[in-house]
Amino acid sequence: MDTAQIILILSFFVIALVYASVGFGGGSSYLALLAQPVFMLAPEVIRPTALLCNIIVVTSGTIIFYREGKIVWKEVWPFLVVSIPAAYLGGFWKLQDAIFFVLLGITLLIASLLLWIQPEKITASSGKYNTTGINIVLGGGIGFLSGLVSIGGGIFLSPILHFLRWADAKKISALASLFILVNSISGLAGQFQHGLPDLQWQYIVPLLAAVFIGGQLGSRMGARRFNPIYIKRITAVLMLLAALNILKDHWYW
Repeated sequence: MDTAQIILILSFFVIALVYASVGFGGGSSYLALLAQPVFMLAPEVIRPTALLCNIIVVTSGTIIFYREGKIVWKEVWPFLVVSIPAAYLGGFWKLQDAIFFVLLGITLLIASLLLWIQPEKITASSGKYNTTGINIVLGGGIGFLSGLVSIGGGIFLSPILHFLRWADAKKISALASLFILVNSISGLAGQFQHGLPDLQWQYIVPLLAAVFIGGQLGSRMGARRFNPIYIKRITAVLMLLAALNILKDHWYW
């Protein structure tokens, strides 16, 4: 095990710990790290690895939120009904390597902006934008992007729902966690329709173990130990730097 892999394992542990505390899976940050040129990994390895890590991290968080009564099916189904098949379609869609990296860089740029400007506190409101139709379209669009780029989608859904004042912060985190889980599974299923890739398990298994441990700790700590707004602001800056580095190496003017 070389130094680069050890750094990657430790980074994945910290990402899972922090992201799980606010209801995210960390897929965008896993992608941002794995896509760095120093690791020389192909999209066929990067995409499923990020989704597998997502699934491991958010599963326990979703169960905890459900037991706490924060997931109400009549409220969350509009976000899932189209997003699940859309994520599958996005995962099935095979992109050229250059297009994937450019799309990933742009996606991370947008995600970093959304995280940075997300309001610190929200008051739930059943406003005019909280309708079944809007929620279905919102879930479907983010679901397709989730499958295409291999993020869970919560990093987009959560800030948008905060702006729309869809519900209190705890319910939004619960929905984001469930959304990430089902779309990661669906996107992974779409990718595997092309056949199982060589995932270099000797390289991937330590990463999965790291996010499992970090996710378990983070989902139980929650916001009691971490201030969510500071987590999101720091994550936004790191994601911006990673996105610029990816685009610098893969954007051809």
